[in-house]
Amino acid sequence: MATPEAKVKAKVVAQLKALDAYYFYPVTGGYGSSGVPDIVGCYNDVFFGIECKAGNNKPTALQQKNLDRIAANGGIALVINEQNLNEVTECLTKNQPQSS
Repeated sequence: MATPEAKVKAKVVAQLKALDAYYFYPVTGGYGSSGVPDIVGCYNDVFFGIECKAGNNKPTALQQKNLDRIAANGGIALVINEQNLNEVTECLTKNQPQSS
């Protein structure tokens, strides 16, 4: 059975596929960097990072630092849960960098 966070990720990916966005799940163990968003990619020339959470869970300090760096460099940084799934398509199609 899928975890609540896995269900959020699946719904985010469905939106990214519908937009035909380039995205991937970064590998953070070993040689990767910790705190990288769950899903990163590019859409309409804008880099994005999406951290998926379930319920009231919040990003860790390191995850938030990475999201803040993405936004500070002109990317779109989102924290998505069951309550704000619609923000994925809305934010990417606006094509204006922001942080949620």
